[in-house]
Amino acid sequence: MKTLRTRLLVSLLALLLLAALAMGAATYRNVLAETESLFDYQLRQMALSLRDQGEIAPDQAGALTDEELDFVVQIWTVDGRSIYATRAHSELPARALLGFADVAAGGQTWRTFSVATQARVIQVAQPRRIRQRLAADAALRSVAPLLLVAPLLMLLGGWLVARALAPLRRVAADVRRRDEQALDALPTEGLPEEVGPLVTALNALLLRLGAALDTQRAFVADAAHELRSPLTALKLQLQLLRRAPDEETRSAAIEALAGGIERAARLVEQLLALARSEPGAAPVPHEQLDLAELARAVLADLLPLASARGSVLALHADAPVPLQGDKAALTALLRNLADNALRYSPPGARVELRVETSAGRPLLQVDDAGPGIPMADRERVFDRFYRRAHDAAGSGLGLAIVRSVADRHGAQVQLDDSPLGGLRVTVRWPAADSTGHA
Repeated sequence: MKTLRTRLLVSLLALLLLAALAMGAATYRNVLAETESLFDYQLRQMALSLRDQGEIAPDQAGALTDEELDFVVQIWTVDGRSIYATRAHSELPARALLGFADVAAGGQTWRTFSVATQARVIQVAQPRRIRQRLAADAALRSVAPLLLVAPLLMLLGGWLVARALAPLRRVAADVRRRDEQALDALPTEGLPEEVGPLVTALNALLLRLGAALDTQRAFVADAAHELRSPLTALKLQLQLLRRAPDEETRSAAIEALAGGIERAARLVEQLLALARSEPGAAPVPHEQLDLAELARAVLADLLPLASARGSVLALHADAPVPLQGDKAALTALLRNLADNALRYSPPGARVELRVETSAGRPLLQVDDAGPGIPMADRERVFDRFYRRAHDAAGSGLGLAIVRSVADRHGAQVQLDDSPLGGLRVTVRWPAADSTGHA
C-alpha cells in the first residue's frame, strides 16, 4: 500500500465490510429470534384451536396426518389414555409438559406446547432442526440484500475516494509538468483545507528556491565579469614579458605578472569564500572555537604583508573568547577585516584588533588608519563588487564576505570612525546560552 489512494480505499472497504458483517449478523440474529417466536406462536395457536374440539372429524384427522406437515399433534384424556395422534411417534414421551418445552427424544430435540382442558390434554410438537432450518433460510433471505448492496457501496466508496483525492492529483500533475525554470506559485483556488497547507508550503519552498537561484545566477554573472579583467591583465602582462628586450624590462614584467597573479588568486579566494557563505550554503557547524586563537592565527599569516608595508599589527586578547560556528568561515571574516585594514592604511601605520567578551557577547573590533568610509557609503560597501572611486585595486568582496559570514552566525556588523583616524569595524555575536551555544 504505497499510495494514499490505495490506503484510503482499503481502509474504507474494510470499514464497509465490517459494517456489512455486523449488520448481517445483527439482522440474522434478530430474524432467527423473530422466526422462533413465530413458530412458537403457531404451536400455541394450533394447540389452543384443538382445546375445545369435541371430536376430530375424519377429514380433519386426514389433514393432520399429512406426511409433509412438520407438526405432530397428540391428545390424551385426563387419565392419560391416548385418544389421538397424527402419526405414531414412539420417541415422544407419553406425558406432556404444560406450556412450552424442549424435549429430547429419538436423537433429536422437539419443541412442544401443551395445554390441558377438563376432558383432555393436547400437545403439539415440532422438530427443532426443522425450525432452525426454516429460521436460517428466512434470516439469509433477509441478509441477502446487504450482500448485494455491499459491492455497490464499495464501488461508491472508490469513486468518493478518487473524487476526494482529485485536488492532490491536480497539484501533482502541475508539479510534474514543470521544469527547473518554472518556479512560479502553484494555484490554491478550490483546494480543500487539508491540501491547502501543503500547497502553501510548496509555494514557500518554490519562492525560496527561486530566490536562491536568482542569487546564484547573479553571483555567477558578477564573478565572470570580475574575473574577466584580471585574466585579461595577466594575458597582457605575459605578452609584455615575452617581448621584453632586456633583463631590466623582463624583471619589471615578471614583477607585474606576479602582482597580477596574486590579485587574481586573492579574487578567486574571495569568490570561493563568498560562495561558501551565501544563503542556501551548508548549515553552520556547531564547532567550539576560541575567537582569540583564530585572530592570532590570522595575524600570523598576515605578518609578511605587514612587514613588507612596515605596518604594525596589534592584537588585544587577554582571555579566551568561546564561540561556536564554522572555523573556515570565521577565519575568512577575520582575514578580510585584517587584510583590508592593512591594505587601506598607509605604509608604517598601526592596525589594532581587539577580541573580548562584552556583556556575555563575543566581540571583535578592527581599527585602521586608512581613509575611512563616509557615512553615506557605509551600507553600500557591503554589496558585492561595490567599489568606491579610489578603490580600483580592490575586488569589492571583502566586506560582502564579512556581512555574509556574520549573518550566517547571527552576528551584527557595525562601521564607525576609528580613534586611529580610519575605520572601525565592530562584529558582535549573540550571547551564548547555558550550554555554550551562540
